[in-house]
Amino acid sequence: MVETTAEIVLFDGFDELDAIGPYEVFENAAQFGASLETFLVTLEETDLVTASHDLRVEPQGTLGEPDILLVPGGGWTTPTEGARAAVEDGVLPDAVDNCYTEGATVASVCTGAMILAEAGLLEGRPAATHPVAVDDLEAHAGRVVDERVVDDGDVLTAGGVTSGIDLALWLVEREFGADIATEVAELMVHERRGEVFG
Repeated sequence: MVETTAEIVLFDGFDELDAIGPYEVFENAAQFGASLETFLVTLEETDLVTASHDLRVEPQGTLGEPDILLVPGGGWTTPTEGARAAVEDGVLPDAVDNCYTEGATVASVCTGAMILAEAGLLEGRPAATHPVAVDDLEAHAGRVVDERVVDDGDVLTAGGVTSGIDLALWLVEREFGADIATEVAELMVHERRGEVFG
């Protein structure tokens, strides 16, 4: 039986690499022995989700009760798409807050931090986001740090787009051990960057 479930929640306008990079890390970790199952999910049933660069992704189900919930960013500078639209709509932040309340570890990549902020999860916490959203995050949540990955226990954030790979590798290391994280990084030919803040 799989011990840990991770769900990556997709929405129209999400940034492809924010979600797919961590997905690949988690899937590779499972191949190396991590008791981890990963799903790409949406809030409501849908056949396809269109990402920020027009990649169309078929989700694997709807949001359940994951142990780890990862929220990508994307589209913060476009008023009607991506993370900004999700924040203004309010449904996804509420769902994120509910998962957190039910005990999930919640992580964001890039401007996904703005969704966590809207959910009320970043008050008084150190957090990272993409440079385009730093001012907004400071106004909304307080303490923005210029770090690639920030681990504040049950809430984690990562800076720019590619930092999602480092975030996912850190989660693998934290939950399943450094050996598995190292094997995954070597398989993906990824040189981990920066120390984890927190």
